[in-house]
Amino acid sequence: MARQPINIGSSANDGTGDPLRTAFDKINDNFVELYGSDNDLNTLDANLDLNNFVITTGVTNGDITVTPNGTGNIKLGAMKFNGTTLSSDDSTIININEGLVVMGTASVSGATTLSGTLAVGTSLALATGATVTGIDNGALGSSATLLATQGAIKTYVDAQVTAQDLDLAGDSGTGAIDLDSQSLTIAGGTGLTSVAGSQTVTMNIDATVATLTGSQTLTNKILTNPTINAATMTGAVAINGITLNDNTIIANASNADLELDGSGTGHTKILANATVVGTLNTADVATTGNTTVSGNSTVAGTMTVQGSINADSIISSSNGDITIDPAGTGTINLTGPITATGTQTTTGQLNVDNLRLDGNVLSATSGAITLTPANDQNVTIGGTNTKLTAAEANFTLMEAVTVRTDTLSTDTSNADLTIGTQGTGKIVLNADTSMAGAFIGSRQTISGAGAINLTTLYTEITTTGAQAFTLANGVIGQMKIIVMVVDGGDATITPTTFANGTSVVMDAVHDSVTLIYGASGWQVIASRNVTIS
Repeated sequence: MARQPINIGSSANDGTGDPLRTAFDKINDNFVELYGSDNDLNTLDANLDLNNFVITTGVTNGDITVTPNGTGNIKLGAMKFNGTTLSSDDSTIININEGLVVMGTASVSGATTLSGTLAVGTSLALATGATVTGIDNGALGSSATLLATQGAIKTYVDAQVTAQDLDLAGDSGTGAIDLDSQSLTIAGGTGLTSVAGSQTVTMNIDATVATLTGSQTLTNKILTNPTINAATMTGAVAINGITLNDNTIIANASNADLELDGSGTGHTKILANATVVGTLNTADVATTGNTTVSGNSTVAGTMTVQGSINADSIISSSNGDITIDPAGTGTINLTGPITATGTQTTTGQLNVDNLRLDGNVLSATSGAITLTPANDQNVTIGGTNTKLTAAEANFTLMEAVTVRTDTLSTDTSNADLTIGTQGTGKIVLNADTSMAGAFIGSRQTISGAGAINLTTLYTEITTTGAQAFTLANGVIGQMKIIVMVVDGGDATITPTTFANGTSVVMDAVHDSVTLIYGASGWQVIASRNVTIS
């Protein structure tokens, strides 16, 4: 829409200009054209701000999108943008005067001239067929910035091989072989001759050298890991760290242990009687028959006993446990009185006569469970959520913060069930209450002026003259029944807060009033022959 000018007439108030409605309608249309009402692309709405040569989006973190029409370009000075292509509008070079960071892959299809230093973070890969212009193929120079060609590398390697020797060193003497013109000769020595063929040199020994099949006498020889069958040795024989001398085996090193070890699962067997002089330290001991130990016996590992152990005490090492574990389905049988000092921990099921303790469950295998404390003492069951699950539970006295039960009854036929509170506490029923029998409240008898109590449901008044009675405030929902049983004069009852008036007057036997306490005080719900004033 084109701009709509407002006709202001030839002079002030000459009646030739646009009416006010027409003029303001043009103003509105011009503003809609400028700012737009539906985010039109050809309008400048409230989301874009032009101020002091700056274009700013009014949306937090919002983008500014500049879109040309059709195949048109976006031009900023001599820079031209078309989709993802950046070019120079005047075909000149595009200069980037600051550092350039490319996070993705940079692909350069034309020639690239680097006037500065190229720093490569990991590796420089050249495409197949790429040409590197470095030094010539004649020799390698000392430049730290030029790349070497294949020809230069080959020339250098050939020169190095031609100039190299193979240096030799024997037990005595040294030698050198020119790899370009000389060969290595391996000569025989005492008892050895050498024969060369193809790429193999064979060393042969003569009769002066001891062989596996020959019979020779060895003098002052060292045998490493030998196998000797049916050997006869005379005198003391030193074998590695031990010495065999007659019927004695001695460790050669000072204070060294002497170890006898069977192979694999084999055992070290002592076939005759064995006498241990000194202390015997062992990890595992397995004996057949009876074992008698006089004095203390210290077992560092596990002791397996097939028969029985007779001991006055079994003591572990410092802070160590004593574990007695029967094999298979065997059990641990403790006969006679048992005294446990300290904490006793049992993992698994514990049976004591007819009682069974298994995890958190105490049950009886036969008969009932009776918990009997000492005289004048109680059985206390602690915990924040303790449940006693039974078809029937009998208590002489039970103290509990909360009792949950479907049925609460007496245990004696025709006996009363009394539910009482401590101090000024109340019995609160938080749900609908259904009563199959009669509701019987306790009674107060009062003779002469005084206070009608709040602790009984029913009060009987006896007057000995015209007398005044008071009734304090109750609690919401509390009921009170008052009856005159002896008329010795008028009875004036004044509640502290009375919704129906000030007082209730009774002047004859059997006059009565039934009250309930609500938010506005005591209220009359039934009365007989009383005067309310």
